[in-house]
Amino acid sequence: MHLGLIGYGNIAAALIERLTPSQVRQVTALIRPASDAAERHAAQPLKGAPPVRFVTSLEALTDARPQLIVECAGHAALRDHGPALLRAGHDMVIASLGALADSQFQEQMDTAAREGKARIILPSGAIGGLDLLRGVALSGKVEVSYTGRKPPQAWKGSPAEDAVNLDRLEEAATFFTGSGRQAALQYPKNANVVAALALAGAGFDTMRVALVADPAAQGNQHAYEVVSPLCRYQMQIDATGSAGNARTSATTVLSILQEITTYRATL
Repeated sequence: MHLGLIGYGNIAAALIERLTPSQVRQVTALIRPASDAAERHAAQPLKGAPPVRFVTSLEALTDARPQLIVECAGHAALRDHGPALLRAGHDMVIASLGALADSQFQEQMDTAAREGKARIILPSGAIGGLDLLRGVALSGKVEVSYTGRKPPQAWKGSPAEDAVNLDRLEEAATFFTGSGRQAALQYPKNANVVAALALAGAGFDTMRVALVADPAAQGNQHAYEVVSPLCRYQMQIDATGSAGNARTSATTVLSILQEITTYRATL
């Protein structure tokens, strides 16, 4: 299979490291013209991984004709390239699910997918149990509350810095409470799990979210509760942060890998 990538940061590099040429024969990665990703990759080649070709234009990526494209470059990159790639008929795995909290952009993506007869594939990311949530949501009203707990450094560069002193926290501090839509839009680098739950049936506007900076946290904790007339359940996942990026759980890469493996089986 020929795999396309949008971006070549932490998630992409960790993903390529887990792939073999027997799974993916070629990778074409779209990067910004000013990016040093190609140089970094050349300086630290991944043994046993498929070869990676770097391109700097959307046209070059589409001309390469990848069978599946994985977006792992953030909300802005998805906005810039997602609709055009779907309209051109490329199936896409989207890591930056939080971008779909913008209802107008979600409609734009859905319209592009219909026009291009392409699939939008939503990985579970760092969360689990979405199959049960999807089923429960079909029965009618469902209430979902989510709490994301991460070490203070994982919230650096986010609005959390305006709410609490992340460098001097001595105990857990809840710095955000609000709707799933608010969380996904205000914390685009931290709250893709919120979007995964919302899109699985919780709904961006109806689910409740709390975000916590905890100096005692060893990794990224995702906990949520589902209440419906038919069942009630709770789930908690304590995930190791991804190497080089404390914001991202290592399981996020594995969920994307699983989607690639499933897609490849259909070819």
